[in-house]
Amino acid sequence: MAAAQGQGPTAGEYIVHHLQHLQNQKQTGVVDFSVFNLDSMFYAIALGIVGCFVLYRAASRATSGVPGRFQAAVELLVEMVDSQAKGIVHSAASRKLVAPLALTVFVWIFLMNAMDLLPVDLLPAIWHVAGPAMGAPDYMRVVPTADLSVTMGLSLSVLLICLFYNIKIKGLGGWIHELFSAPFGDKWFLYPINFAMQMIEFVAKTVSHGMRLFGNMYAGELIFMLIALMGGAWSLSATGIGLAIGHVIAGSVWAIFHILIITLQAFVFMMLTLVYVGQAHDAH
Repeated sequence: MAAAQGQGPTAGEYIVHHLQHLQNQKQTGVVDFSVFNLDSMFYAIALGIVGCFVLYRAASRATSGVPGRFQAAVELLVEMVDSQAKGIVHSAASRKLVAPLALTVFVWIFLMNAMDLLPVDLLPAIWHVAGPAMGAPDYMRVVPTADLSVTMGLSLSVLLICLFYNIKIKGLGGWIHELFSAPFGDKWFLYPINFAMQMIEFVAKTVSHGMRLFGNMYAGELIFMLIALMGGAWSLSATGIGLAIGHVIAGSVWAIFHILIITLQAFVFMMLTLVYVGQAHDAH
C-alpha cells in the first residue's frame, strides 16, 4: 500500500488499495477476459461449498419428531422459498428444479453478502503477511457480490436458465415465433420492432439483475471502509477519542442495519430469478 515515508496511507490510498482485486495478471484494458479476480472466485466457491454443506446437514439430520432450532430454521426457509415458487412458477414439474435453485441462490448470495460484516482489515491483514510471502500481490477483497463480474455472472446464469425454459416450454419454433410476434402482434412489418424489443428486454433484465446486487453491496463495502478510517484516525486527543467512539458506534449501527440489507438483497435476487423463470413459462 502506497504511503508517505514514515507515515500511514492517506484516506484515498487506503480506499483505493482495498478496492483492488487479487488477480492472476495485470489487466491490459477496460475489458480483459484473460484476467480473473482470484479473491472473488475463491470466496464465492468456498461459500458455495459452505452453503451446500449447511443444507446437506439440515437434510441428513431432519427428523419427523419435534425439530431442533437448526432444522426448524431451515424448514421455515425452505417453506418460504417453496411458497414463493408456487405463486410464480405454476408448472409443478418445473418447480422440482426451480425451487431448489431459488433456495440455493438465496443461501449462496446471503453468505457472500454476509462477508461484508467481517472487520474490513481482518482478512486483508492476514493476506498482507501471507500474500507477499508467496510472491502474490498484496490485494484482497472478501465480498464476492461487491464484484461486478460475480453478480453479472449470476445474472447471466439466470438468463441461460430462462432461455432453457423458453425453449423447453414453448419449443424452439414457438419461442422464435414469439420473439418476432410479441409484444406488438404477428404482423410481418412489425417483426424487426418486436425482435428488437425482445432483445432489449432480455438485456435490460439481465443487466439490472446483476447491477442491483452489485451496487448495493459495493456501496455497503465503501461505507464500512469510511467507518474504518474513523477508527484509524484516532489519537490521544479530544478529537481522536471522539473519532474512536464514533467509529465503534457507527460501525455497530451500520452492521446491524446491514444485516437487513444483505438479507433483503439475497431475497430480491431470488425473487427476480423466480419471476424471470416464471415469465419464460408464459406466452405473450
